[in-house]
Amino acid sequence: MSIEAAADLDLALRALADGNRRAILRVIRSAPQPVGAIAEELGLSQQTASHHLGVLRKAGLAVATREGTRHLYAVETDGLAAVRSYLDDFWPSRLADLKSAIEAREARDHG
Repeated sequence: MSIEAAADLDLALRALADGNRRAILRVIRSAPQPVGAIAEELGLSQQTASHHLGVLRKAGLAVATREGTRHLYAVETDGLAAVRSYLDDFWPSRLADLKSAIEAREARDHG
């Protein structure tokens, strides 16, 4: 992983560490939303929602587009793909460990 990619991943993971930001991603995952609707849905002030959206955008996890005078926010799937790719690297070894543990338990129980 390049230094730039590692820095991007660090930004994304820090952004995801905040519960409000994860909640915002849940709100905008199905359709782009304006900041007012996001704030209302989550019981946040518009200023707080805007701050968190800025962090998500900087981390590459959200994107804004203009529709008339409004900015609509949506999930940036490329940013999430980088996080998923990083986390996926853990699963093969964890699944192999789980399989070994289950097989050892079955051998103990049935052996």
